[in-house]
Amino acid sequence: MDRAAHRFLDRRGLREGRGSSRWRRAAVELAVFALKQGWAAIFGGLLLACILAARLWWPDDAPLARNDALTIAAVLIQAAMLALRLETLRELWVVVLFHVAGTVMELFKTDVGSWAYEAEGLLRIGAVPLFSGFMYAAVGSYMVRTMRMFDLRFTRYPPLWATIVVAVGIYANFFTHHFIWDVRWVLVGAVLVLWVGCVMRFRVLRTQRGTQLGMPVVVAFGLVAIVIWGAENLATLGGAWLYPNQVDGWQPVSGSKIVSWFLLMILSVVLVTLVHRPRRPDDRSPASAAGPGSPDVHRHDADTPPAIHGDDTTDCSNENKEPGHV
Repeated sequence: MDRAAHRFLDRRGLREGRGSSRWRRAAVELAVFALKQGWAAIFGGLLLACILAARLWWPDDAPLARNDALTIAAVLIQAAMLALRLETLRELWVVVLFHVAGTVMELFKTDVGSWAYEAEGLLRIGAVPLFSGFMYAAVGSYMVRTMRMFDLRFTRYPPLWATIVVAVGIYANFFTHHFIWDVRWVLVGAVLVLWVGCVMRFRVLRTQRGTQLGMPVVVAFGLVAIVIWGAENLATLGGAWLYPNQVDGWQPVSGSKIVSWFLLMILSVVLVTLVHRPRRPDDRSPASAAGPGSPDVHRHDADTPPAIHGDDTTDCSNENKEPGHV
């Protein structure tokens, strides 16, 4: 995408992006941004497509249950992500960990009646089909791929230990609020206190020197939560699972679920930072994994353009510096 966009800019003399050409270059970067966002979410997009296709075309009397077919499809998608080097093995363990955390929560939530799946198929644990965990894995996959594809940098990122404490509290509240007080708004406040001063820096076009853009991290969290909520509406429309108020006829998922996804996403963000530690805008080191000496630090994966590995003659990591603390 980067190379194609640069060729397009060169042919039309938009490389510098000055004067009237600035807006045309911005339009190109916006198109590339949208395409990269879709590519980062390829795991979730394919899984959602499978859910909708299964609802529309999978025969009710097929020898293989619909939920089992979805589980097999999810496993094949994950295998393809690794085979095509869209995810690294080191990133996979974070995706799997989020998968396990999501499945445990699914077991509890279905038991207390928060939502329900069709009681069919063999590939399930209790009332929870195994494909459900891959929906959480898809969120984790999106996070790790976005971190790499946009070369995310952060100013004033909160201390790692503090983010872990909040993430543990968020996960616990999904269980404990059924028995004691629901403290989700306290947790939302804690997220805002920790991340309100943090700014995310990223580049849309990365193979050569380009504009460094910025966005408050809490705004990015909110936007992603809204997108996930939209995907959840499509998934419930496809019958992947149903909330109690949807049993007698589908209706949109309550907007309050955006807060739930906002909080659950924080757990995914914290898990991702265990693999891709947040870096300052002036950090010129390659995108690294959990620490020095990681075997995947210089891996050429399919989503990482040569510039991130230092193969490009133009360095883009030292432009638009802004002091900050990680």
